[in-house]
Amino acid sequence: MKRIVGIAVAIAFAPLASAQLWKYVDKDGKTVYTDQPPANVQSKPVAAPPPPPTAPATAGSKGGTAGNKSALERDKDAEKSREAAKDAAKKQEEAAQKAKLAEERCTQARSALQQFTEGGRLMKYNEKGERVYMDDEEIAKGLQKARQETEQACKTS
Repeated sequence: MKRIVGIAVAIAFAPLASAQLWKYVDKDGKTVYTDQPPANVQSKPVAAPPPPPTAPATAGSKGGTAGNKSALERDKDAEKSREAAKDAAKKQEEAAQKAKLAEERCTQARSALQQFTEGGRLMKYNEKGERVYMDDEEIAKGLQKARQETEQACKTS
């Protein structure tokens, strides 16, 4: 917000900085400075004041480019910071995605384990695509397999 206000003020005063300055003495003897030459009065154009001096060069730098170098270094540091933040956000998003997938696998494994634990008549499809009931031995093997899958999918790290 401060930058926007600063830019707006700079834009508003930009025409004044480039305007010609005139100096004259009015009828009362007062010296007047204006940006437009007065009519019927002898006036002189006045040179604008020189720009403020630049920051002094530091001891370790060459020439007057110390301000530019530090600005370039700040820009590079800012760019590195933005890249690091972007990488961190990407890693965090990937970690969240992996956690979501792991939670889904755990939920599916628990559901399969619950089916085998509740018992009852369980069915499966044979090679012809027909439904057939599972016998006790197949249910026991399925229960053991479901427990192993649940342990692996739901283990906490």
